[in-house]
Amino acid sequence: MTETITIVPMMREHTEALARIEQECFSHPWTQENLIEELDNRTARFFTALSGDTPVGYIGTFVAADSCYLSNIAVRSDHRRRGVGKALLMKASEQAAREGAASISLEVRPSNAPAIALYASLDFEEVGLRRRFYRDPPEDALIMTRTLTQDHSRKEHEP
Repeated sequence: MTETITIVPMMREHTEALARIEQECFSHPWTQENLIEELDNRTARFFTALSGDTPVGYIGTFVAADSCYLSNIAVRSDHRRRGVGKALLMKASEQAAREGAASISLEVRPSNAPAIALYASLDFEEVGLRRRFYRDPPEDALIMTRTLTQDHSRKEHEP
């Protein structure tokens, strides 16, 4: 049986489960209150991955002018390596391109090989390094960027 994952805009009722996923994934997790605050942020674009009605992951980006910054992506451990992260990244990239962003950038721990492989599979490229970016444990961050195409935004406006 293949599980169906649906990607929807993050809603308040998702935030409790997403905060638990944050705690599972990060040494300095966002709280439910942090997530709720982003619902009113005009530059924030947060999406939830649902298995049925259950949140199993999410992505958070900020779009300003012609760029998009990926701040958070987290997938529940029992749903990793099932395409959830890839689906979230594709949705966020499509939305950013639709809004006119030319690129999407993120930071990732050099020790996080699975995440780096996922990003590389979607044409993210290493473009720099942020020294001492992470704490607990301390680590530099790779900066990765993907150029976005505007093709699907043009298609929406074609007759």
